[in-house]
Amino acid sequence: MTEAGKMYGNALYELAADEKLEDRLLDELTQVSQLMCAQPDYIKLLSLPSLPRAERCKALDEVFSGKIHAYLLNFLKLLCEKGEMRSLPDCQKQYKAAYNEAHGILEAVAVTAVPMTDAQTDALREKLARITGKTISLTQREDPACMGGVRLEVGGTQLDGTIQNRLDELGRLLRATV
Repeated sequence: MTEAGKMYGNALYELAADEKLEDRLLDELTQVSQLMCAQPDYIKLLSLPSLPRAERCKALDEVFSGKIHAYLLNFLKLLCEKGEMRSLPDCQKQYKAAYNEAHGILEAVAVTAVPMTDAQTDALREKLARITGKTISLTQREDPACMGGVRLEVGGTQLDGTIQNRLDELGRLLRATV
């Protein structure tokens, strides 16, 4: 993550928190960031130093005025004026990290060979919440290489309870004893 992304993302979150707009701006910032990432030519256009800043800001107004909160539109204009539009995805990630920390949310990813049932997902979420004391935002991904079991990615830590990991560990143990 860029330093600009951290700085601007935190600043936007602080403003949103002061104005009680955290949820709204998180949703809108996420949508805008996804939209911009899907249109890299638009980010390039907004980053062109040869295009006057006023024109770049006008382009943002034409696309977003009345569709997103004025604070977010002004934030985008600030990034544009500072030549930091390419930092928008990092700003969004930092904003979400600050939001999650302030609201006691921990993001986790469960990787399984086959999709988990709703009951399994709920049970895993509840167990992680009991262990961590936080609200768990659980995302699931499938990876047939797991064969079975669950690999969890929680707060930068990976907990691997997959059959593939157990077989790999058994192989390491057997090679070590030979």
